[in-house]
Amino acid sequence: MDKQRIVVDTNVLISRLLLPASVSGPAVRKAVDVGQPVVPEATMAELAAVAGRAKFDPYLSIADRQEFIRLLGRTAVMVPIVRVVRACRDPRDDKFLEAAVNGRADLIITGDRDLRELNPFMGIAILNPAAYLAR
Repeated sequence: MDKQRIVVDTNVLISRLLLPASVSGPAVRKAVDVGQPVVPEATMAELAAVAGRAKFDPYLSIADRQEFIRLLGRTAVMVPIVRVVRACRDPRDDKFLEAAVNGRADLIITGDRDLRELNPFMGIAILNPAAYLAR
């Protein structure tokens, strides 16, 4: 059976990185272990920019943050965005819908209410980390 293709939003990835014991930690681990993470290049760039912020220095070294991004880059399928999607109330969140549609994802994991209100979107489930873990 093919692995489920999963888009994980940037905030969930950052939560996993900074607070591995939070619900985002096991959700991201499950997505990587049993699924196939699908990531647009824009999300990798955003993740690198956000993870590099000085405000996170007290919590995790820059080397650990860079290693997390490298590991994600090795396990994820990078998706080119060919089909543009404009559906979310917050246009900044459309990139996750675009990744899901272009990457033929089965699921989006997000804590974002604007995205979750669209569940399901074009047959793609949109769940928060706790709901994903409960599946």
